[in-house]
Order: sequence, then structure tokens, then C-alpha cells
Amino acid sequence: MQTKTALVKDILKTKVMGHRGASLLGPENTLASIRAAAATGVKWVEIDVYLIAQGGLIIFHDATLDRCTSGSGVTREADPAVVSTLDAGAWFGSEFEGEKVPTLIEALECIQSLGMGLNLEIKHDTADIENIVPTVLDALKEYWIDNDKLLISSFNHAALRMVFDLDPQRHLGQLYEDIPADWQAQLEQIHAYSLNCYYASLTKEQAQAVKAQGYKLMCYTANDSQLVANHWEWGMDVIITDDPTQFAALI
Repeated sequence: MQTKTALVKDILKTKVMGHRGASLLGPENTLASIRAAAATGVKWVEIDVYLIAQGGLIIFHDATLDRCTSGSGVTREADPAVVSTLDAGAWFGSEFEGEKVPTLIEALECIQSLGMGLNLEIKHDTADIENIVPTVLDALKEYWIDNDKLLISSFNHAALRMVFDLDPQRHLGQLYEDIPADWQAQLEQIHAYSLNCYYASLTKEQAQAVKAQGYKLMCYTANDSQLVANHWEWGMDVIITDDPTQFAALI
């Protein structure tokens, strides 16, 4: 019997992916961070898409604005017009002062202009997935050209199930911090392309089981090549890192 890998086109022709752009080289989830990743030679980046007020979609990670911008308050409740005025770079370094929180569309255009692939994580921890998933998919249909350079991932399994129901040709990656016992059933429900997990929680046995079922195995977020030296032997396909230069030999 053919494995899933034999049946699904291999879209991830890379071993290294920048995390939130390249978040040790530029302020995370900004266009500057994406460009910093591209400058290292890495061909794929991971970024987070977050739903805010009025159906706005921004590239952002946290539930509050405080850590990575000049603003404050709950991200989900933030007004798009206010978010557009915030500084998202000064906290990282004075040379990034004035960097903005990008919209999803701005990020899609930037990444494609750099010729890169995208792992877009739907950052959504609540139940109202109907408010984010269709909006994200609509933006992708209009502004993203090559489906084979796009992976949609999330910790929210229900969100990925909705993506599959609405747009089944998309490549999906289920995210876990700790891989649950029913991981295979969850991946089968969404016809997943990959299992994406925290590198430090992964065991050799889990890695081999994932690979035996034909899924791509992606690990986050190691910033030292020695931390995942064994993981390559276990079958890891891709490392997602804040600093791609630490894996320069693989780029």
C-alpha cells in the first residue's frame, strides 16, 4: 500500500524554515523579520495570523499588544485603524523603530515578492473559528498564487477541520506542543500534510511513528543545531527556527 508521502506532492523542498520571519534577526512577525529571513537564504517562513476587530487580519502572535508593540490591550479587540499606527519594531532595536504590524495581505505580498514559501499559522484559541477561517481563506484565494508554496497550520484542530471542509486542496499542518495519543486520528480527519511539534517534547518513537504513516515532520523552535542533532536521524524533515543562520549548512 502506498504511503501518504507517495500520494501527496512534496511541497517542502527545504530543511530550514524561519520562525515568525526570523525573530532573532528582526522584530517578530513584521516585514523586516521576513526580509531578514530571506537575507539568510532560507526559502520558507512561518508567521502567525490573528483576527482583530471588524474582521481585520494582522500578523501577530500574542493575545495582548503589550509585548511587541507600542500599544496595549487585548489583540482580538484592537481596532485596525489603531493597530496600523503602532510601532512594532522599537522594542527589538532602535534600527527597527517605526516598523508596523503588517496586515495579512501585506505579508502575503511581501513573501511572494521574495520568492518564498509560507507556513501560515492560524493563531486562534477560541471557539468562534467561523469568524477567522473563511476570512483567511478569502484572502489567500485573492492574494496568494502558488498553493504548493503554502502550508496552513494551527494548534486549533477545529480551525484546520474547517479549512479542510471549505478548501480541501490546501496543505495542512497540525501543531502540537505535546503530541497526543490520538494524533493519527486527528491528522487523518484533516488529510494533513505534516505534523508540527515542539522539538524538546518529541521522542524517537513518536518521530518514527509519524514518519511511518507518511507525514512530514516539522519541529519548532530550536536555535542551536546541536539541540536537534538526533532529530534528523529520527526522521525530522524541517526545523523551524528563530535564527536560520544557525542551520546555514542546510540552507
